[in-house]
Amino acid sequence: MTATGDRVEELRGQLVAWRRHLHMNPEVGFEEHATAAYIEAQLRRMPGLSVSRPTATSVLAILKGGLPGRTVLLRADIDALPIHEENTFEFASQTPGVMHACGHDGHTAILLGVAQLLSGDAGRVPGEIRMIFQHAEEIGPGGAEELVMQTPLMDGVDVVTGLHLNSQLPAGVVAVKPGAFMAAPDMLELTIRGRGGHGAHPEETVDPIAVGAQVVTNLQHVVSRMVAAQDALVVSITKFTSGTTHNVIPDTAELMGTVRTFDPALRERAPQLIERVVKGICEAHGATYELNYEFGYRPLINTDWVAAQLKEIALDVVGPDRFRDAKPTMGGEDFSAYLEKAPGAYFNVGSGSDEADSRWPHHHPRFTIDETSLETGVQMLRAAALRLARTE
Repeated sequence: MTATGDRVEELRGQLVAWRRHLHMNPEVGFEEHATAAYIEAQLRRMPGLSVSRPTATSVLAILKGGLPGRTVLLRADIDALPIHEENTFEFASQTPGVMHACGHDGHTAILLGVAQLLSGDAGRVPGEIRMIFQHAEEIGPGGAEELVMQTPLMDGVDVVTGLHLNSQLPAGVVAVKPGAFMAAPDMLELTIRGRGGHGAHPEETVDPIAVGAQVVTNLQHVVSRMVAAQDALVVSITKFTSGTTHNVIPDTAELMGTVRTFDPALRERAPQLIERVVKGICEAHGATYELNYEFGYRPLINTDWVAAQLKEIALDVVGPDRFRDAKPTMGGEDFSAYLEKAPGAYFNVGSGSDEADSRWPHHHPRFTIDETSLETGVQMLRAAALRLARTE
């Protein structure tokens, strides 16, 4: 065990306490008032930090190191999800219908741990370390976009990094990938308008359910027949609402879905390809439609040299047996907003284990983490801050 490892181990109980308090008291995006107040109170107990509130529900801590170096931004997201928790442990959510189902409570505890370690060692820290506890990652347009566009957070930042706990990786494993890592999560809303009538006489109607069913099926031809196989694209219709009873064909059907891409050019083409299918099917059957297409977060593209540095750090911190070359995911992340302003990279720390029953997927009402992953997260993020801040 290294000296740094010993210090992180001493933090174990505090990391767990922070995480469990946050897990018990979740708040959704843009409503994290108590969460932000709690984080601010913890940070103000740490020496040498300048603490501020760049927005109503985000918290920024700045440590000016005693050695020359770069300005590095570390990020943790703090918001929860509108999901009713099904776990029964003693620190389960006390807020009905809201829970930390994506590990943001763990991310926050990790960054608090990094702040505590760095604040006690400021004289040997290079450069300036900014630690942003960011609100509203789960809700578009996202807290990152607000911080980047409406506050001076990124002024002078040379490099940015952050992590995400991943229940599908074993606890303590670190995974890093250069280049395209997470997709752009865009959204479509579609209303199909037909002509309702009696269910016994469909020939007198324009059935929006039948038309909508064909739209759902044929949209998969956008993926399989309109786009090259090597170009990643997901089109998923996730909501289909229509009708009121068994014997009435309704007038309208409402559909909602998500479109995921990495490539910016394909992202621009996707709405046109989708509308071509929708328009053709609706016209063929005498229906009309209204299509609303919204671009969400940008794709998350890691900077190659930063990802390479993170891989070296991971090999030092956890060793080659616990390092993985990460695979790209079609999930989205508003961390991409920071990468528009500075080079950087995002990485995963495994949090899944059978012992902790923590292999449930993210956004599941049984989601939880193996809390030993908090120590790995602190070791990685602290080492990343120090390495990336060095200029030699």
